[in-house]
Amino acid sequence: MRASFRLDLRFAADGSHEWPDCPSKGSEMTDRLGKADHEEHVDLLVIGWGKGGKTLAGTAARLGQRVALIEQSADMIGGSCINVACVPTKILIHDAAVRRESDDPDDYFAAAVARRDTLTAAMRQKNFSLLDQLDSVLLVSGRAEFTGEREVLVTGGDDTLRITADTVIINTGSVPAVPSINGAQIGGSIHNSETLQHVSPLPRSLVVVGGGYVGLEFAGMFAHYDSAVTVLDRGERLLGHEDADVAETVAEVLRGDGVTIISGATVTSVVDGDDRASITYLAAGEEHQIDADAVLVALGRSAATEGLGLERAGVTTDDRGYVVVDEYLRTSAPGVFAVGDVNGGPQFTYVSLDDNRTIADQLFGDGQRSTDDRVAVPYTMFLTPPLSRVGLTEDQARSEGYDVQVGVKKMADIAAAPRAKIEGDPRGIVKFVVDGATDQVLGAALMHVHSQEVINLVALAIRHKITATALRDSIYTHPSSTEALNEVLAALS
Repeated sequence: MRASFRLDLRFAADGSHEWPDCPSKGSEMTDRLGKADHEEHVDLLVIGWGKGGKTLAGTAARLGQRVALIEQSADMIGGSCINVACVPTKILIHDAAVRRESDDPDDYFAAAVARRDTLTAAMRQKNFSLLDQLDSVLLVSGRAEFTGEREVLVTGGDDTLRITADTVIINTGSVPAVPSINGAQIGGSIHNSETLQHVSPLPRSLVVVGGGYVGLEFAGMFAHYDSAVTVLDRGERLLGHEDADVAETVAEVLRGDGVTIISGATVTSVVDGDDRASITYLAAGEEHQIDADAVLVALGRSAATEGLGLERAGVTTDDRGYVVVDEYLRTSAPGVFAVGDVNGGPQFTYVSLDDNRTIADQLFGDGQRSTDDRVAVPYTMFLTPPLSRVGLTEDQARSEGYDVQVGVKKMADIAAAPRAKIEGDPRGIVKFVVDGATDQVLGAALMHVHSQEVINLVALAIRHKITATALRDSIYTHPSSTEALNEVLAALS
């Protein structure tokens, strides 16, 4: 299969790579929809190199299927997670958290960015090699556009390739949303969550437009790099979907790190100057202006479907542009599935991996697994310390009519869990929501060192109906963050 058509990605020893240039989207692609230089038919076609799609490609190839995977950007081999999202941002967050006062902010940030780039390059190379070593996988660099049902035309450089397939996986992910704010175009001093990772020099002042998970992670990170950070949040209070005591703890931690939070702020314009940006916003009925070296626009993400020609494949999208799928991740077009962020589900790489399991069961199993099987999916906002959540909040549980019991303590007040004090950061909160009638854990919010690990234990307990009493009376290693469960669950009321 390799001999028929292949655009090879070539890696140098330093992890750099070459990839044929793709033309910009426009009339040239449309004019060529009716012809192609090469043609291939495969069992499985995956558009995009994200977590769910690349895993499906490998599984299908190892089962003897002919597979094609199309990726339009050399910088996205392996998907968003390893290139612009989970891994690179957590490198920068980790290095920021351990920076000493004596470390020069500019030099230290530059070194952290270099470490980020080295690791992501190595992970791209690894991801490429994992599929490249499979003889039945055709790796194609180029821009894909549907020309019909389960048929795409790929343009890469001067080459075109038409691929037809028995099954197609749309795996194109999401991109930072472009807000309808006057002047908020990315460039110069104005950034999104991807471009800000390579900002140079380190901004002495940063304004974050948006108080969601991405905005707050970057706010905390740059505060630790010694930037003066201001968050402009549209909500009446920070993290309006969290319980008030949890949200206030997050706000206290961020303010303690020097972050200024302005709630109820609606940004009306952004002006990019020669070396600074000026942001105008409304708050409490008055207009305000603030200047900064850099601006982060963090107002959500959008489906990466522009130019795919989904209508020609019979694939329906919703009013936000995400591909509509059923509980088996099937689109409106026969034989076409959508995996990961592009299908409008929770935007986590581990959910994309679970999407892969659902589709793999459809293609290679008994077809019973569905997204309805998901229970207690946890998530973490990587602040310092991180906030991790699973299940219902107290407010949600009360609104649903449960006999609610709550166990909650500030991490600094938990005598039985000294791990946070040992690591020098006892800030945060541990909160459990329990059904008094059944002793089942309904949800938890954990903000403390290593909470991203402990939350997985709690999620497993919820899935398998392990009671709050069993968690309370379990034996945990010492000194560990998990020990907080002994004390907090003993204080249910």
